[in-house]
Amino acid sequence: MAAEADEPAKGEPAAGSAQPRQFIVTVYGLYSRTEGGWLSVATLIGLLAELGIEAPAVRSSISRLKRRGLLRAERRNGSAGYALSDEGLSVLREGDRRIFRRDRATPADGWLLAVFSVPESERSKRHLMRSRLTRLGFGTASAGVYIAPAHLYDATAEMLRRLELDGYADLFRADHLAFGPLDEKVREWWDLDQLELLYGEFVRKHAGVPDRLPAGGEGHDGTGSGAAERDAFVDYVRVLTDWRQLPYLDPGLPAELLPDDWVGIRAAELFFTLQSRLENDARAYVASRP
Repeated sequence: MAAEADEPAKGEPAAGSAQPRQFIVTVYGLYSRTEGGWLSVATLIGLLAELGIEAPAVRSSISRLKRRGLLRAERRNGSAGYALSDEGLSVLREGDRRIFRRDRATPADGWLLAVFSVPESERSKRHLMRSRLTRLGFGTASAGVYIAPAHLYDATAEMLRRLELDGYADLFRADHLAFGPLDEKVREWWDLDQLELLYGEFVRKHAGVPDRLPAGGEGHDGTGSGAAERDAFVDYVRVLTDWRQLPYLDPGLPAELLPDDWVGIRAAELFFTLQSRLENDARAYVASRP
């Protein structure tokens, strides 16, 4: 589950409520890999119907993901379906590392600098470079210098190689030595005001979910009622779909450099609480379907 799979297709809004394609990516990330990355079309349509998404929208979104090279058509036991491509598997694995990462960087960890120069004649590659670095969570230090916590090195190097952009960039490990408070620099390089709005929206949207869950162990350990499992599936897919954009916009920035009472900390606590309470019943619901 990663940012590349969430880029809006032509004709789709770039922001706002989650699109059918984003829910499909979430479902594939959560439930297809135990089946070799494959889900039948009938299963997908049935699962997405629980989220209020109609079959034509599911089919259209699957086709878009196939055109992007993330899915490939495959029949199994006479059933039409789609399997994750090698690229799709790679994108989801990288997404797992980001989305489910609990710890934040510290100032002592250092920084990763991506320094790049793309000729004017290759403007499309320049746009691709900037957009993909931004989607990985880089801040903009200057026009050709992007910055991120050092732990993003592996993901960044893999992305540059895969998109054949490595010939235009150099990666450096760096420490801030001087001048000026680093927390002020972080505010310049990242849009913390927008991040605060997005984190706050996540908290407002999902803060009531724990109140709807059964108390104690029943209903979130994979042994709940059918209705509880179905509700857990719907809640978990919605929560995860809304959450997984945020670790890319905020790449684990050090808490010491963020505003006091940073809402992102509360949002992360809410997400991981909901994950622990929903994921088992949600998986049981998917496993129980024909």
